[in-house]
Amino acid sequence: MAQVEVKLPKMGESVAEATITTWLKQVGDTVEAEESIVEIATDKVDSEVPSPAEGVITQVFFEEGDVPQVGDVIAIISSEGEGAAPAPIETKAETPVASAPVATAAAPAASNGATVDFSNSDNFYSPLVKNIAKEEGISLQELESIQGTGANHRVTKNDILGYIANGKPQAAAPVAAPAAAPAEVKPAKPAAAGAPKASDFAGNVEIIEMDRMRKLISKHMVSSKQTSPHVTSFVEADMTNIVKWRNKVKDKFFQREGEKLTFTPIIMEAIIKAIKDFPLVNVEVQGDYIIKKNDINLGMATALPSGNLIVPVIHNADNYNLTGLAKQVNNLAAKARNNNLSPDDISGGTYTMTNVGTFGNVMGTPVINQPQVAILAVGAIRKMASVIETAEGDFIGIRQKMFLSHAYDHRVVDGALGGMFVRRVADYLESFDINREI
Repeated sequence: MAQVEVKLPKMGESVAEATITTWLKQVGDTVEAEESIVEIATDKVDSEVPSPAEGVITQVFFEEGDVPQVGDVIAIISSEGEGAAPAPIETKAETPVASAPVATAAAPAASNGATVDFSNSDNFYSPLVKNIAKEEGISLQELESIQGTGANHRVTKNDILGYIANGKPQAAAPVAAPAAAPAEVKPAKPAAAGAPKASDFAGNVEIIEMDRMRKLISKHMVSSKQTSPHVTSFVEADMTNIVKWRNKVKDKFFQREGEKLTFTPIIMEAIIKAIKDFPLVNVEVQGDYIIKKNDINLGMATALPSGNLIVPVIHNADNYNLTGLAKQVNNLAAKARNNNLSPDDISGGTYTMTNVGTFGNVMGTPVINQPQVAILAVGAIRKMASVIETAEGDFIGIRQKMFLSHAYDHRVVDGALGGMFVRRVADYLESFDINREI
């Protein structure tokens, strides 16, 4: 009987794991080739894993909420229909938790953050359950005492969280052992370790738990600040010619291409030119080495309907003309709004642009999108009184101005490089040909 392994696929650069969110098919279900069988989520995008073959699902190795690594076997499909289930693949999931020996009362519980050695256990615990156990200081003996509700009595995320919420009650003592003295009963875990309560705060408050994506964004932003010493340079760019040109051609462009022409691809074109002039902003850092990227994969920070942010990527952006960039921008923005981005759409970026002007902001101090070393924020385009120099003398006129905020990693990008780069972007914008054909 042919058996096909379903492995967690590679989901882009720097993505090593994913959370199983929903099994769309269960053990015993028949599936078609390329039919989606499970929904997964990373810190960047939600997606589905298709079946590599037609057949019947005979085993699954991870529960919803578990976090397998890229390349892990998450399920087995028998391509010849019914039959005996295949042998387990080093999961040890067949040993029910209930049959594990009860821990002796003499062993002390691990302290918070302690290392737990799982190699001595015959039971299977998912990476997520292991991480929670380590973070909460739950010993292996305590973990083995938890009655699992998952397949084959496996301890799930909800099981261990319920155990913690109930104050980590002690495992039952052997029948022959005397009852433990009241002094030995451990108190409930302090409320600070769990969800906060409204009563913990003064005044009228509402407790809102972060959604999964916001939690991951939070960790990503903190990690970026801890990794890269951020420095930001600011430049003001005169966008008057670009505003006039876009107003002149946008209707014609829409009629011809069926696409809207926004300012984003125009600014991207200037960024791409500046990256070619200063390629050392298009790098990443690995230890004491600088990895120079010869491809220009330009990310564009995009707001989702939920309010969260995602960064789809235009790969090899320097291969597109302005029309091509406009189509790429519109396509990725639409996919982001409809939650249809694929892992490839958000992977491999080498430099990022974020448009804070969309929200009416004049400038910002963006956080670098790791493992990149720089990010450019563009502000709102506003009419401003400006000094205009002419051969006949200076005068005050109304110009369309925009601030550019360039944040960069001071480990490898010094103020001279970071400042010259953003100034060059502004120069390209200000020298835009108002008579340009598109």
